Amino acid sequence: MPSPAREDHWCTRPVLVTGAGGFIGAHLVRRLSALGARVHAVSRRSRESSNGETWHVADVADAGAIEWLIGSTRPAVVFHLASEVAGARDPRLVLPMLRSNLTSVVNLLTAVAEVPETRVVLAGSLEEPRPEEGDRAPSSPYAVSKWAADGYARMFHHLWDVQVSNLRIGMVYGPGRQDTHKLVPYVALSLLRGRTPELGSGTRHLDWVYVDDVVDAFLAAGETPEAAGRSFDIGTGTGTSIRDTADLLSKIVGGGARPRYGVLADRALDSARIADPAPAAEILDWRPTVGLEEGLRRTVDWFARENG
Repeated sequence: MPSPAREDHWCTRPVLVTGAGGFIGAHLVRRLSALGARVHAVSRRSRESSNGETWHVADVADAGAIEWLIGSTRPAVVFHLASEVAGARDPRLVLPMLRSNLTSVVNLLTAVAEVPETRVVLAGSLEEPRPEEGDRAPSSPYAVSKWAADGYARMFHHLWDVQVSNLRIGMVYGPGRQDTHKLVPYVALSLLRGRTPELGSGTRHLDWVYVDDVVDAFLAAGETPEAAGRSFDIGTGTGTSIRDTADLLSKIVGGGARPRYGVLADRALDSARIADPAPAAEILDWRPTVGLEEGLRRTVDWFARENG
């Protein structure tokens, strides 16, 4: 449950959530609404309010649209989650990722530079190369767009004092995600239907973080003035291989179906992406609370109810 202090912080406060119709965005909108915030939710298509939020139809890659949104809603905090997410190594993704994941951030930060009291929290990715990795190449058009967005965020902070922070999020999972291109929904639904999930080698290690913990991280960044100008890894700090994750899902679901490995080719430049959660713990007072097995059980239970 949210703490009383957090309720006091968000109650009646105007906030803008881009990408509010997405997986993390929908969870964040519900939590902010429960805390009493005045939520302005942004999507590319019209939606009905279900938690008291006000919906706006806009493309945040349109500079005029984002300028109008900031000017009309005057948010205390903007949570920027609107993003194209795709891990494919396809040159045809470069321009769409540039427009959706970088141009939108530059438009937002430019608009907020005129409203100094507004704070911004960006949804980044652990796929971004980190300074300690030297000249490691970004692994995909998605990864490089998030990496460049973080660079622009730091520039806007240091040159024009925009109060922006970037959350480099690990592999988010949990109830409500129905995109069957993602590993957990694909494997869970396949097993629940008695089908065999077909995967790559499964050797890659990833940092899985439960969606409610990610929402807590966004709220913490939105509340903490010291977060401005910084990037934070949002994950558990523990890597689990894809094979072990899929096998754990198989154990939770039960039945006769089992994942099959080595069917698909592993992607180029894939590597282990594990969070360093210490800075988030120190500055944001944020720590993940839901372990992987418990989180996967909650997720499987949700899929079983929704697809029963």
